[in-house]
Amino acid sequence: MDKVYLGVDVGSISINFVLINENRHVLFQSYIRGAGDPVQTVQQALKEFSGFMADFPDRQISGVCTTGSGRELIGLLLGADLVKNEISAHARAALHLYPEVQTIIEVGGQDSKVAILRDGLVVDFAMNLVCAAGTGSFLDSQSRRLNVSIEDFGALAMESENPASIAGRCTVFAESDMIHKQQIGFLQKDIIMGLCIALARNYVSNVCRGKELRPPCLFQGGVSANPGMRRAFEAILGYPVIVPEYHMVMGAYGAAILAMEACGELSAPASGAQTRFRGYDIRDMDIHSSGFNCRDCSNECTIMQIWNKDRVLNCSGGRCEKWNTTIY
Repeated sequence: MDKVYLGVDVGSISINFVLINENRHVLFQSYIRGAGDPVQTVQQALKEFSGFMADFPDRQISGVCTTGSGRELIGLLLGADLVKNEISAHARAALHLYPEVQTIIEVGGQDSKVAILRDGLVVDFAMNLVCAAGTGSFLDSQSRRLNVSIEDFGALAMESENPASIAGRCTVFAESDMIHKQQIGFLQKDIIMGLCIALARNYVSNVCRGKELRPPCLFQGGVSANPGMRRAFEAILGYPVIVPEYHMVMGAYGAAILAMEACGELSAPASGAQTRFRGYDIRDMDIHSSGFNCRDCSNECTIMQIWNKDRVLNCSGGRCEKWNTTIY
């Protein structure tokens, strides 16, 4: 049997799967945009993934790692052997592809991150979890206002020769400024490139405040698919920015590598240990969630329950151990 390792990145906008072999070669990758329901999106991704795996009966999943904002919940449902934060996963993939990397720019749909690496180690990082002006949702909302698909956004930005100056510190101010630029006659392509520069400027000044962004610099995450954003970062930083081959799924790729490194020895036949991966059962489950406030003490914790039809799979959210149980 050929050992393979699965990485799953559960983000706020997308769910990414990456399957690798023992040589860290990518055998399968998927990027599926969600609709605010990570469980349903993972079920959809699992159907695609299990169909792929059906063609390769000799491949054995020997380790699974989840990362991203929904890593705990999905890790529980999948039976992950490892649950890691996004910084660790993105850094691991970046270091594998570019061992000399010193800066990682990661811009997703709802958050953005920067990781500073020196001599192969993460020495500093920062995340933006509050303001949307430094994330992909900023571009999504403006593309809808301009009636331009987000897929065409980057190509139009690259056509700009005179980018408009857009106030990008706040989405509300950016929209007002963008409307003003339209009214005084700026071309659409120049407004779009101006929005890319505004996002990049906001990211560098806020997320990266006080950090030394040395090259080589990798640009990862969903927004890295926009060539206008790469152009904007290069203009602000003053040096080339690298968009790696698996830029859209680097978190999942890094998670797969971490799963291989953690489980490779354990899954050896001599050890007798096996992965905790539950298989593909959850793809067909009727999973839903519900919440309530516990009134048994003054904390009044919000308890979240995950159900499969009428059976509780997991219960979490309490400060004490009363409700924090896992049945599944």
